[in-house]
Amino acid sequence: MNFPDNLLYSKDHEWIKVEGEIATVGITDFAQSELGDIVFVDVDTVEESLDKEAVFGTIEAVKTVSDMFMPVAGEVVEVNEALEDNPELVNSDPYGEGWIVKIKINASDAAALMDSASYKSMVEG
Repeated sequence: MNFPDNLLYSKDHEWIKVEGEIATVGITDFAQSELGDIVFVDVDTVEESLDKEAVFGTIEAVKTVSDMFMPVAGEVVEVNEALEDNPELVNSDPYGEGWIVKIKINASDAAALMDSASYKSMVEG
């Protein structure tokens, strides 16, 4: 299981990489492994400002559909178009090519999220 140190994590298994006021968001390696083979990613919240923990989209695997939650409040400014034709990128590269959205945030909001050690401790119980 992979827990990159340069990311922050939510209790809902989303990761966030903050770069100034833009943050990239995806689901963690743990989340994609629990879901299984990803077959569809649906995000219809582009240009919407959402509160922390609001649903920003859904992710569909062979066996289930799960909501994805905003790790911090922000405006969805971009969706990873590559996932439209290749949703399996979330499985093969969850922290790279499998990112899901980019959001405009107040960077100080990210301070409430977990670092990699805290997240690893949570999922490994």
